[in-house]
Amino acid sequence: MKEEHRVELLSPAGNAKGFYGAIHAGADAVYLAGNRFGARAYAENFATEELVACIRYAHLMGRKIYLTVNTLLKEYEIAELYDYILPFYEAGLDAVIVQDLGVFRFLRNNFPELALHVSTQMTLCGSYGAALLRDMGASRVVPARELKLEELAAIKRTGIEVEAFIHGAMCYSYSGQCLFSSILGGRSGNRGRCAQPCRLPYSADTGDTKCVNCYPLSLKDMCTIDFLPQLIEAGIDSFKIEGRMKKPEYTAGVVSIYRKYLDNYLLNGKGYRYQVKEEDKRALFDIYNRGSFTEGYYNKYNGKDMIFLKGREGEEPRKTEELFNQIQKAYIETEKKELISGAVIIKSGQPAIIIIKSEERQIQLEGAPVMEAEKHPLDKEKIRKQIEKLGNTPFEWKDLTVETDNKSFLPVTALNELRRMAIEKLSEEIVLPYKRVTRPMKGRIETEESPIFSYRLHVYLEKQEYVDTFLGMEGIDALYLDSCVFDLKELKQIVEKNKKKKELIYVLPHIFRKKEAEWLDAIYEKLYSSGIDGFLVKNYEELQYLKEKGCSLPVRCDYTIYTYNNRAKQFLKEYNQAEWFTLPVELKKGELQGLARGFSELLAYGRVPMMVSAQCLQKNRKNCTKKAGTLTLLDRYSNEFPVKNQCKFCYNKIYNCKPLSLLSKKEEVKEIAPSAIRLDFTTETVKEAKEITRCFVDAYKEGVIYEKEPWDFTRGHFNRGIE
Repeated sequence: MKEEHRVELLSPAGNAKGFYGAIHAGADAVYLAGNRFGARAYAENFATEELVACIRYAHLMGRKIYLTVNTLLKEYEIAELYDYILPFYEAGLDAVIVQDLGVFRFLRNNFPELALHVSTQMTLCGSYGAALLRDMGASRVVPARELKLEELAAIKRTGIEVEAFIHGAMCYSYSGQCLFSSILGGRSGNRGRCAQPCRLPYSADTGDTKCVNCYPLSLKDMCTIDFLPQLIEAGIDSFKIEGRMKKPEYTAGVVSIYRKYLDNYLLNGKGYRYQVKEEDKRALFDIYNRGSFTEGYYNKYNGKDMIFLKGREGEEPRKTEELFNQIQKAYIETEKKELISGAVIIKSGQPAIIIIKSEERQIQLEGAPVMEAEKHPLDKEKIRKQIEKLGNTPFEWKDLTVETDNKSFLPVTALNELRRMAIEKLSEEIVLPYKRVTRPMKGRIETEESPIFSYRLHVYLEKQEYVDTFLGMEGIDALYLDSCVFDLKELKQIVEKNKKKKELIYVLPHIFRKKEAEWLDAIYEKLYSSGIDGFLVKNYEELQYLKEKGCSLPVRCDYTIYTYNNRAKQFLKEYNQAEWFTLPVELKKGELQGLARGFSELLAYGRVPMMVSAQCLQKNRKNCTKKAGTLTLLDRYSNEFPVKNQCKFCYNKIYNCKPLSLLSKKEEVKEIAPSAIRLDFTTETVKEAKEITRCFVDAYKEGVIYEKEPWDFTRGHFNRGIE
């Protein structure tokens, strides 16, 4: 059995061949998906019986298996989760990787001994979010890939395990905050069906320069082999390799190289002169690469050196076939086995005895009675020959002692049965501590009644010039003021002008990292007492931050805190007293109906952000101006996607080329019965925003019927939904 390591090497596996290759190459744990609910829906993945067999094999080898249930589940799918998880739970599955809070709550309640790991799809960016999920019952978090080492160390200090990516593909958007594939083609990354539109060419107009058919959204692959010691010393518990969609040779090859250098450093310690051989770097490149490597965000915030701005011209040829053949022979075709020691005692007049010792266990078993030989007694070599036949079991003899009196006889079938029963008993002894007994599934949660649909109208503002117009407009019940645009001084002025005519809700940043926490710390007391009526939060960090501050103002959750099912909403209410929820933008009208119970708002107009990125289109194409602005991204069909530089908090938002609009869908919205509808204004002129709002006031409050929208629009997912 492998010696214990302070850090875990975690490998992907898209099929059984990849799983066994990863184990044989030295992975401490493997993450994989069954045939449902995984974020790589197009991988081969595992049938139930196959996955149960892999769990057993991993435990026999002293390794672990984590199952990915890291997609958002619709209400009806939650009911199917119990039967799906049950056989894996009983077999001793080590953990489930989860994105959906409803799934999290369901698993915690129905499978209490199962460890829950928080997926990178939850976009956890700091210690506040980690503390929230820790308190909810998570044992490990996989933070956003954009975090620096110091931010990971801060998460570790909350007392939760930290799992971080060290190798493989990277997303341009913060994971979990990308709707690009979903909005353009209905293939949602939140459902494991991302079509990777970020890998396509785009024209990026940044004012002074224009890049035609570049790849401004395509990140290079991550490789951290050169600075593993820094990652180890940061306290990361698990080193994760990306790649469930890749070939088994990729899995085994990458694992073997990282295993080698992790072991070298862990064996020799801090004083060890750590250095990676060029041949191993080249092997990692040849195994799989999009043309170049990046070290990721661990030591930088962003940068154009991480992007394939002009594609992959000049990429060197790789000797992949030859290398893959070597990997197959070393790790996939050759099985690594557990070493055991033993003794077998064959003496006439007493039962045959076999004793087997593994690293942690010893078993002794009696077999058939041994007879005295009439002609040909069993000699030691004949006994040894039969007992040493371990076949396709996961064991291999290190040494075997044979004792006999040289006058005994036992049929070969009895010797074989003795060996088989002993190996089976040893196997059961090893896997028994992992097995569990289940209890009946808990019943459904209680759902609350919806308030009477009163057509409240909420308006979200991302421009200062909107304010005076909307403060004076009739029919609006609440204004959302985005913190990227409105500072404390401006907020106080707006409160003065408003005179309590409309609710004023302050919108906290889309991403909440160390910089944002320091900003909010500096103004929180004045902000809290400024006269605002509540907060709109977009992530788990902000929920926990306000909870720790003892905030008594109403807290509303934006659709970026996903509530695809009622259990997710209930969980958030239990832990953070959230009062309002913005309904998901990916679900269709029929799926939204059951989610509108309680206080909920439906986005009825606005350009939906398709990506939120730590990268900056302006900086990567030209230079950083430190000035907020709007750029344009054009795809192959000349669709124009506005890109906002949110310089105050240093992230980019890429918006859809058309705004969502439900102006003429009033009767269908009424069937959903939200407590309010919401209009988001981002790039519209003041005149456009005013006219659009007036139309919605007329339709939803005055009864005016619009058979179609008087502007260019999309229905988004309202009619089609997602798979």
